[in-house]
Amino acid sequence: MTEIDYYELLEISKDAEKSTIKKAYRKMAMKYHPDKNPDDTEAEEKFKAVNEAYQVLSDDEKRSIYDRYGKAGLEGHGQGGGFSGGFDDLSSIFEEMFGGSGFGGFGGSSRRQRKTYNYNLDIAVEIEIEFNEAIFGCKKDIKYSYKVACDDCKGTGAKDGKLSTCPHCNGHGQIHMKQGFMTFAQTCPHCQGTGQAATNKCNTCSGTGYQEKKDTFEVNIPEGVNDGNRIRVSNKGNIAPDGTRGDLYLQIKVKEDSHYVRHEDDIYIEVPIFFTQVALGATIKIPGLRGELELNIPAGTKDKEQFKFRGEGVNSVQGYGKGDLIVQIKINYPTSLNTEQKELLEKLQESFGVESKPHESNLEGMFDKVKKWFS
Repeated sequence: MTEIDYYELLEISKDAEKSTIKKAYRKMAMKYHPDKNPDDTEAEEKFKAVNEAYQVLSDDEKRSIYDRYGKAGLEGHGQGGGFSGGFDDLSSIFEEMFGGSGFGGFGGSSRRQRKTYNYNLDIAVEIEIEFNEAIFGCKKDIKYSYKVACDDCKGTGAKDGKLSTCPHCNGHGQIHMKQGFMTFAQTCPHCQGTGQAATNKCNTCSGTGYQEKKDTFEVNIPEGVNDGNRIRVSNKGNIAPDGTRGDLYLQIKVKEDSHYVRHEDDIYIEVPIFFTQVALGATIKIPGLRGELELNIPAGTKDKEQFKFRGEGVNSVQGYGKGDLIVQIKINYPTSLNTEQKELLEKLQESFGVESKPHESNLEGMFDKVKKWFS
């Protein structure tokens, strides 16, 4: 599922001030409120998304995390959906919706200025890093391509920049399809919602409206990033005809390790132990992320039992401290015995007496009980 950009959802720029964010939120909340769109599930979902966007962008700390890592960075930070956009904001909206002074302006015919170029300013690039690089941070050279508006057509894709009304949507930017008694609207695929189309294609860019350029730069990958995180690099995206430049989002993909397994900021490792070490108890050395650790295994430890080293996990990229290192025991038994080993084990078993055969006392009387079932 494609992640909705909060700024695009509220139709604001990434450097918008709080007052602008609040104004945009109120406008969108009124537009998609369920009371204004009864039985419209799409509007209801948009209303929820608008509230979620406002919760993040109106909070300085959450906004900072979102700008750098995207929605994935907010996981575990108390972020959730819902309608908690703020009591004062919702109260104002209800006043405007149900007879307040601002109601007359709701749903007006003013149209947002449409862009004349047909590409997004933001870019997403996936980068793969090693397991240890994600934990301790690293520097990476990023090689990518970005788009620059064609000078001859000003990004329109039309010869000499001349556009005409799109014949497919009649300039509305949307086309409507009827299915049964329902009518659905979607962005016009011919003009990408601009309402305008090229009569003749630009010869310089073959009608694309842009030219591609390559760039290479070094980026610092912070300590603690995880698979699926996004890092925002400002002003490294595509360039609009007016010189406005979008952002580059680095989608992090972390390679798996052959021994360690990561879950959020905790690290798991399975340590094989011979059955005699479990019977006698042992102290062994294990490899931690930052050096050697000493693990004390009490006699009688069970298979798959876990031991926790607090603070020996990953340093949280969001500043929540360090996770833990969890060691899981795996008991190994011999697959074959020589004569001497077999004799020693038999003597050991005999030395325990009745204790070495717990099944006999546990199942005593069961054989007679089962016989009676069939007598």
